[in-house]
Amino acid sequence: METLNRLRTGVIIISDRAAEGTRPDRTLPIFATVLEDTDFILERKSIVSDDPGEIERALYALQAENLDIIFTSGGTGFSPRDNTPEVTRLFVERLTPGLDEAIRSYSQKKSPYAIYSRAVSGIRGRTLIINLPGSPDAVQQILEFLLPTLEHPLRLLKGEIKECHPEGARHD
Repeated sequence: METLNRLRTGVIIISDRAAEGTRPDRTLPIFATVLEDTDFILERKSIVSDDPGEIERALYALQAENLDIIFTSGGTGFSPRDNTPEVTRLFVERLTPGLDEAIRSYSQKKSPYAIYSRAVSGIRGRTLIINLPGSPDAVQQILEFLLPTLEHPLRLLKGEIKECHPEGARHD
């Protein structure tokens, strides 16, 4: 696939244990595998602790790279150290609640625990940020659900296309 037209993607793994090196991260390989042979190219990745300052610094660093999309993975549950949604809400300029609702609705069909996700998504500048859970299986399922629909809104956000509705799409 031609690299020039691919959507530039970043991933931030948010996990105290993975950042400390006491547990290997199993989610980054899922991103790499699922994004392979798609319109998305994984350009930047980082692993940080659940510390709000570290999450914020990682978001700023990746957004400064003018990436099209940043996925976070982890820190979206009920643990006292789960800070990802709060940091993301403060970081983004515009929330995208329909995306959050769609992910939770889809995920609820896969796991009854999906209703406990506090994940959020939003836009900062021309970058879309989406919080995903820390579970490798959930990440794979959600990516496979989202990727077929993400290209059009991301290209709108970048200003590459002007039409709000993709060719052949219906919105009844």
